[in-house]
Amino acid sequence: MKTSNLGYPRIGKSREWKRTLEAFWANTITEKEFHAQMKSRRLEHLQAQSEKGIDLVPTGDFSYYDHVLDTAAMFGLVPERFAYDGGPVPLSTYFAMARGEKGAQACEMTKWFDTNYHYIVPELEQCAPKLVDNKPLRDFLEAKRELGLHTKPVILGPFTFVTLAKGYQPEQFASLLQRFIPVYQQMLQELAAAGATIVQIDEPALVLDITKEEMALFTATYKEIAQHVPELALILQSYFEAVTHYQELIALPVAGFGLDFVDGREANLAAIQAYGFPADKILAAGVIDGRNIWRSDLEKSVDLLKQLSDIIPFERQMIQPSSSLLHVPVSVRQETELDPTIKASLAFCDEKLDELTLLKDVISGAASKEKIAAHQQSYDELIRSDWRKKQEPDAVRAKRTSSFQTRYELQQQKWQLPLLPTTTIGSFPQTKEIRNIRAQWRKNECSTADYQARIQAEIQKWIAIQEEIGLDVFVHGEFERNDMVEFFGEKLAGFTFSKNGWVQSYGSRCVKPPIIYGNVAYTGPMTVEETVYAQSLTSAPVKGMLTGPVTILNWSFVRNDIPKQEVAFQIAAALLQEVQALEQAGITMIQVDEPALREGLPLKKAKRNDYLHWAVEAFRRSTSAIADTTQIHTHMCYSDFADIIEAIDALDADVISIETSRSHAELISAFEHNVYDKGIGLGVYDIHSPQIPEVGEMLALIERALAVLPPSLFWVNPDCGLKTRTEAETVAALTNMVKAAKAARAKMLSTR
Repeated sequence: MKTSNLGYPRIGKSREWKRTLEAFWANTITEKEFHAQMKSRRLEHLQAQSEKGIDLVPTGDFSYYDHVLDTAAMFGLVPERFAYDGGPVPLSTYFAMARGEKGAQACEMTKWFDTNYHYIVPELEQCAPKLVDNKPLRDFLEAKRELGLHTKPVILGPFTFVTLAKGYQPEQFASLLQRFIPVYQQMLQELAAAGATIVQIDEPALVLDITKEEMALFTATYKEIAQHVPELALILQSYFEAVTHYQELIALPVAGFGLDFVDGREANLAAIQAYGFPADKILAAGVIDGRNIWRSDLEKSVDLLKQLSDIIPFERQMIQPSSSLLHVPVSVRQETELDPTIKASLAFCDEKLDELTLLKDVISGAASKEKIAAHQQSYDELIRSDWRKKQEPDAVRAKRTSSFQTRYELQQQKWQLPLLPTTTIGSFPQTKEIRNIRAQWRKNECSTADYQARIQAEIQKWIAIQEEIGLDVFVHGEFERNDMVEFFGEKLAGFTFSKNGWVQSYGSRCVKPPIIYGNVAYTGPMTVEETVYAQSLTSAPVKGMLTGPVTILNWSFVRNDIPKQEVAFQIAAALLQEVQALEQAGITMIQVDEPALREGLPLKKAKRNDYLHWAVEAFRRSTSAIADTTQIHTHMCYSDFADIIEAIDALDADVISIETSRSHAELISAFEHNVYDKGIGLGVYDIHSPQIPEVGEMLALIERALAVLPPSLFWVNPDCGLKTRTEAETVAALTNMVKAAKAARAKMLSTR
């Protein structure tokens, strides 16, 4: 039995990767220095895995931004607007595709399957792939040359790459896939010639509800690829769920298959037991959770491997995480302030690699009884603690008293907003000064009075800016918040926080998810003080800003001993008390954001109705026991609206805003076939790009939306919060947005 890893976190133990990236973007280091620093990071990660005793260390998983973007660049697939003229893609063009540049909008960014990682969506309108840069080969040779390591190259497979791309019609899928076969063959042949022996080809699309016809295309693709590289052991790797067409998969002429035995445990195990496993193939068994941070139940993992050994001998098993460890922090060792019981129950990336080695030793008989017992005791202690005592659910109301139409009329009378009201999603720029004073306050280097005065000064400044710009509905700016989930977790029972538990979200954007270790409960007002202060400065309505229960759940590392819906309902009960506290304080326009509702949608369609049922109920539990005149807003990111339009309608929010600027036309087309009869704002500019949108661009987006949406229900807003933008960018973009809204308003009024 060998141990294998699928991918290592790029960001490093102290986010060194992020700092290098941002230094390059800020022009404080040269391109040569950038490459040198990134190489150092890359080699450190390989060395760390080797020292943990991992038999098959991956290369090719390290990226300057995103592995899907890497694949597009490797094949020279650059949209025309970036003026690429062939050959290896320049670094400037690579980053322009991810971030945009003057005159060229960034490529669309969306969630990687059901995770909180974002990938850059390939565009295949003019698809003529060529191998302009064999990145897997470069990384393989570098590891051999610099460290003497014989690694396992990792590449994103053609079927998943084309599935995740855009710019083609469904009937073109087969012909597009065929175009990639020669370049994959060339890439693999060059790896084989350089001495590679085993290659991991990631095909997570295998766990989606692909049709028999699509699986036939997959089969034909790999039969053709495999026959040109008979000397390579190809491992087709899936993760995040069970594979859909198991029998067809195991018939392929490759060396082995990677299956997820965490998220796909039951179905994958049942398939092996029902249909067997080829006697000449390798099973790469994902038995360590690659997406959550809890220590493994060693007894359960050993039992699983023994069940598998009844069919697949241990010598033909590789044990590995269920997915790339990109989704977890690097090491628990740096966490010096966690409760000892909680810390002992955690396993970040490095600890998961230790678990793989221990598991291998248990199977081989090399692990001592004391070591096994110590591991299991650390696992059991938190499970049995008072923090996780079983709770009986409270009786709650999960429905507004009146219909939307009744509420709408009452709210219109109350607010007297103009046609096409303008607002923002919530956050304003978090300057270095604000971050510093917040950090000082947390370290007791600044008094609470001084800290609050500084936050109030920033709120006052931005209320004045919103007045000057001419927005219709204001926000307080969220300057007291480090993160939209962490902020609430810090004020609720059942949450704890790491000091360095960072994971990559997109590009250099890293997040530090809260850890839900026990029962969640409300402990007191969380947002009332800042919101009431902001409202005291203006006659315009100021929205209260909360993060919704499903997003807090999906953007946290969640306890895994009870169903997720139970945790969601606990969070909802706590948030309802905050909604009511805001209402009682006179804040009656409240936004409860659910940007992560769509990303939690199960990959298998058969499981979606159950998820959407409890996700919708959780939102409604947090927003229903309030007055008709209290207007509930919500916000969603990266939503394939058509997939969940019924669930979004069932949320019964008075106004929903949706991220859409990078895929505006695609989303609007959903409304041509589906009716949505509540307030809605489709983001009119991309906040992830530093480019300032023109008035005409946003006016065109507004008018396109109004062709299918009722003007009386339409709001104008940016895609998302503006926390990551500068003050100058924010003011300029919002000024243009208000001008665009006023121009659209004037056109409509002139034709009435």
